Amino acid sequence: MIKTIIISSVIALVASTQKNCGNNNLKEGCYKGRLEIKGICSNYTIKILQGNIDTAKVAASWTDENTGKVYSNVFALDSPCSFPADIEQGGEFYFTIKEQRDKDCNVCMAYYPTPPKRLFISVSKTPCP
Repeated sequence: MIKTIIISSVIALVASTQKNCGNNNLKEGCYKGRLEIKGICSNYTIKILQGNIDTAKVAASWTDENTGKVYSNVFALDSPCSFPADIEQGGEFYFTIKEQRDKDCNVCMAYYPTPPKRLFISVSKTPCP
């Protein structure tokens, strides 16, 4: 009987510890993403890693026509002027979604495929304030 209680307690403790690992408790409106494709002329593709995002705002599945690689839960960056230049392909970051671009700038017109869904975002390297 005592062994059962001890084992049950250990299982409950391990389960609650695992639930809190990895910063799964992001603030509402805060997301963690990864720069999947850093295409020419700011044709960037970003994957949602964490956060409860409206699925209508991202492509559930998208195939890069140049490579044939399939990506899930991705969107195209629609705010290239404020995206940090030091984030490389594969880099992870936090962000919030904005209603419009933070600023305008000139971006070249060369094409690289991006998902059909586009978002304006504001980037942070730490969880959203």
